[in-house]
Amino acid sequence: MKTNYELRYASHPEDAKKYDTSRLRKEHLIETIFSADEVNMVYTMYDRLVVGGAMPVNEVLPLEAIDPLKSDFFLSRRELGIYNVGGAGTVKVDNEVIELAYKEALYLGAGNRTVEFSSNDAAKPAKFYFNSAPAHCTYPDRKVTKADAIVMELGSLETANHRNINKMLVREVIQTCQLQMGMTELRVGSVWNTMPAHTHSRRMEAYFYFEVPENEVVCHFMGEPTETRHIWMQGDQAVISPEWSIHSAAATSNYTFIWGMAGENLDYSDQDFRKHTELR
Repeated sequence: MKTNYELRYASHPEDAKKYDTSRLRKEHLIETIFSADEVNMVYTMYDRLVVGGAMPVNEVLPLEAIDPLKSDFFLSRRELGIYNVGGAGTVKVDNEVIELAYKEALYLGAGNRTVEFSSNDAAKPAKFYFNSAPAHCTYPDRKVTKADAIVMELGSLETANHRNINKMLVREVIQTCQLQMGMTELRVGSVWNTMPAHTHSRRMEAYFYFEVPENEVVCHFMGEPTETRHIWMQGDQAVISPEWSIHSAAATSNYTFIWGMAGENLDYSDQDFRKHTELR
């Protein structure tokens, strides 16, 4: 068992627009979310969101308090949102064991307690993707399935963006301090997400792409609306989007992604839209 982490610093848009491809990827792309019997994390200075993944195969993986947290428990001052994007598995919180199947989510409130990840079958390991944000109080733990979600069907095949937005770990479904998470599933034949593009200076956002077929890719768009850039990504990778940046993508196939936000506003509809024709 091994825990890996790195720090990512926030950037000013005037600086970010000068990044070349290598620097842009270094600052914003998280290439490795899952490694067998390891926990990987990125602690970002954007609203101090932690983005990570745990893939237990032959071992039980504890969620350790990494050094930047300066706490005895990972959850001491943090809330946590988890999605299972692999085989069936469990999350053990102190002595409580919670089963998580594919695409099921779990919210854990702050507190001095342990968290452990395990898989039911080593041949089909669970893959736990998670986001964590600072918490000012403790809200109840809750497992959330797609049956519990608020589902928004948007777009059309004609505009290549027919999709279902599953709002799961959001204030309309559960109580959270600042963390908001959901899952968007694109229909066959649709490849665009989050169009028209938007920003929200009240919140940063992270996207995790999965269900991307082998040999297919995602082209993620970011940057100020008049200074856009792109990052080519593969499945099971994540990208960090600053509050001043758009976050959108097109791909060579349909796919699914998990969005996670942190900041001062829990209103999902609080978005500053930009017309397609205004993007540069």
